[in-house]
Amino acid sequence: MRRPRWESLTGRQPALFALILLVLSIAINLIVQPNMFARETLNSNMRVFLPLILLAVGQAIVILGGGIDISVGAIASIVNTVLATRVGLDGSPQEMWTYVFLSLLIGLLAGAINGFFIAYLRLQPIITTYATSFLYAGFALYILPNPGGGIPATIAQLYRSSTPLNLPLAFFIILIVLLIWLYLRATRYGRFLYAVGGRPQAAYETAVPVTWVQFSMYVISGLMAALSGIAITMLSGSGNADIGGPMTLNSITAVVIGGNALSGGIGGVAGPIMGAITLGVLQNIISFADIDTWWETFVRATIIVVALAAPGIVNLFRRRQS
Repeated sequence: MRRPRWESLTGRQPALFALILLVLSIAINLIVQPNMFARETLNSNMRVFLPLILLAVGQAIVILGGGIDISVGAIASIVNTVLATRVGLDGSPQEMWTYVFLSLLIGLLAGAINGFFIAYLRLQPIITTYATSFLYAGFALYILPNPGGGIPATIAQLYRSSTPLNLPLAFFIILIVLLIWLYLRATRYGRFLYAVGGRPQAAYETAVPVTWVQFSMYVISGLMAALSGIAITMLSGSGNADIGGPMTLNSITAVVIGGNALSGGIGGVAGPIMGAITLGVLQNIISFADIDTWWETFVRATIIVVALAAPGIVNLFRRRQS
């Protein structure tokens, strides 16, 4: 029986590379951190990974639709600064929930602005979101020029210590996200999203509402960025206008590792989630192995190159052997 080509296998299972890489990184991490799966350690790791996971999910949906969102980190920064300055260390739980709701609206609005310029005005996604990232980052700096502020310690501690059924809270949030994605993928919207990302002109000619789909995927990305900002505020307990900056490229990296094609129409959400966890585990390995931090950048870049080049390299060797 003829073995399937790598590209055929990854075409059916685009998250396969992410799964293999996640297993390998966990195995290595267990060597330098033997208590990795202890309840407290696992909970600590997952609450650190969660903001990037949420950001990567929103980025994955945009990339599936053939776009890209460079502004997600800045949106998360706005949410972080709003919560840190408006709730404050002496805020009540009622105030916290009020501004959490406001933060979600901010994320939706920021995503809608991106979607309007891209879907309705036909501007290039990478240029548009690159420009709006500066706009949103400027708002975050205006709200909180210097790091500080915060949220009540009791609320932050609730997020950090919550372990329903003795499992990290992040597991349940990831499960909810995956279930929502599985539902969306089974609907007409899911099929439209893949169609728009794969062949937008063909999708338009078959009566797919391309403009609406493109607009909505940026709204979803903005919402996920807001959730990421809420999670990172709960994690840090304080505000920093620059906190989301490095997360933007990390979210794109997680999506690439997860097997989603940057050209759109291929992939899903599970792979980018595994990709985001892998990036977090790699950071742990660098930290616990006590080696220079530049290795993290080197390893991350190597992973991206391998993820993009692996199908072509495998097929090249197969052609030479045949």
